Amino acid sequence: EWTMKTSIVFLLCVSVFPGFSQGRVVGEDEAGFAECNVFFPGQVPPEGFTEQFHVKICQQYNKEPRFATLYSTKDKIPLYSAFKYTKPAQNKEETWLVEPQIDDPGNDLHEMVHEADVVGTVSNLGANQALTSDYVGSGYERGLLNPSLLNEEDFQMATYTLTNAVPLSPSLSKSWHKDIGMVVEQALVPHCSKQNHLYLLAGAIPSSVRVKGKVSVPETLWLAACCDAPDGWSLGLVKKANDEDSLADLTVRELEKQLLAGVRLFKGSCGEDNQNQGKTEAILQAVSQIRSGEQVGTSDSQEAKDSGLVRKVVGIIATPFIKLLELLIYLFVELVKFVFYFLWLVIKRLGGTVLDGVYSLWNGVVSYLKAISLVLISIPYDLGRVIINIFLGCLQIVQDVLFLTYRVLCIPVGFALHLAAFPYQSICAIPSVLKDLATGIGGTLSLVIDATAALLHGFYYLAAHIVKRFVPKISSDD
Repeated sequence: EWTMKTSIVFLLCVSVFPGFSQGRVVGEDEAGFAECNVFFPGQVPPEGFTEQFHVKICQQYNKEPRFATLYSTKDKIPLYSAFKYTKPAQNKEETWLVEPQIDDPGNDLHEMVHEADVVGTVSNLGANQALTSDYVGSGYERGLLNPSLLNEEDFQMATYTLTNAVPLSPSLSKSWHKDIGMVVEQALVPHCSKQNHLYLLAGAIPSSVRVKGKVSVPETLWLAACCDAPDGWSLGLVKKANDEDSLADLTVRELEKQLLAGVRLFKGSCGEDNQNQGKTEAILQAVSQIRSGEQVGTSDSQEAKDSGLVRKVVGIIATPFIKLLELLIYLFVELVKFVFYFLWLVIKRLGGTVLDGVYSLWNGVVSYLKAISLVLISIPYDLGRVIINIFLGCLQIVQDVLFLTYRVLCIPVGFALHLAAFPYQSICAIPSVLKDLATGIGGTLSLVIDATAALLHGFYYLAAHIVKRFVPKISSDD
């Protein structure tokens, strides 16, 4: 999960990315957000929203600006959406989108996309913005600040983004969209001489209550309107989240005091004291009629009053039954969703089990066929090896037989050859033997003579030595 430090780093990094074809997130002073300045009087956005977790988004669709949003990554809800009234189109099917660049500025997706298309591909998806899963089973609906019912087709498609939604109870969401639709169409649009100069800001004040500990539930919903025309005027409306029937009108100055300190919603003539008082009173009267349940422009006749009273009484009586019917429908829808989810889970588990079984069976068959193939391939090899071994064995036997025969035959042949050669060798050896005898006798005699001579020489040497030793030496004179 990203911490607040990561969110700050994101705000510093996101300004370097170019605009997106369906949604663009930019810094406070970046030129990219200027494309959505057409939704502010004098093309000046509200001032005073300076927290580091406040992210400006230029919501675009088909490469065209549709409305502007100030999003809180801390509360994970929009603080306001700025738009202009366009001719409403038929309600379209809800197709919810997310802004992947809010959570992962480094990804390649630079536009609003379907949430299901980016699950698993966008890092930290949901770290800085709310997701559909945050609303499932919470009892809250995704209430649009810029209602789709006040927009034409292309604008309407762009409103179904989770960066334009806040958690509202089903009854409060229905009441808010009904009130804001009637106020804009019946009270504001008819009293602005230039419809394209009617600027609308729909916002929410976060509370400490959070859906699943993540998405802040608004404590107050508000609408600020500015008719930037020669006979201009401005107006603020507030609806408390704990009272869905409440709808209080107040000046823009009073509304700004309920928001952050130093906030200025409109610059110029809107919100100032020099507005057209006649227009303002007519608008307030129309708002009062809408708040009381009357149709704007009806007469003050008794019949109309009686009709309004009857409608009020019928409404009071029917409200509990309507609420009960809404609860039953909600429970039925949730039950159907649960049944479908359970069936989907069962089918998924069964399908996974069947696929696992088929996969295991396939692996077994492949392994069996592989083993059989190896055995069949090894049979010719083993057979050839056996035949070669038998042939080599036979050759060894033949070799051993021949060698044994040779050895057996060599015994008599050698004996006969030695026997035949004995006389020859015996006779031929006589001269050699006689020669050796003569040599031996001669050698013996020579040895005896040498020994006798050596003995005599020794005796002579001994006698001479004795004589020299014991006989006195006689001089020549003697």
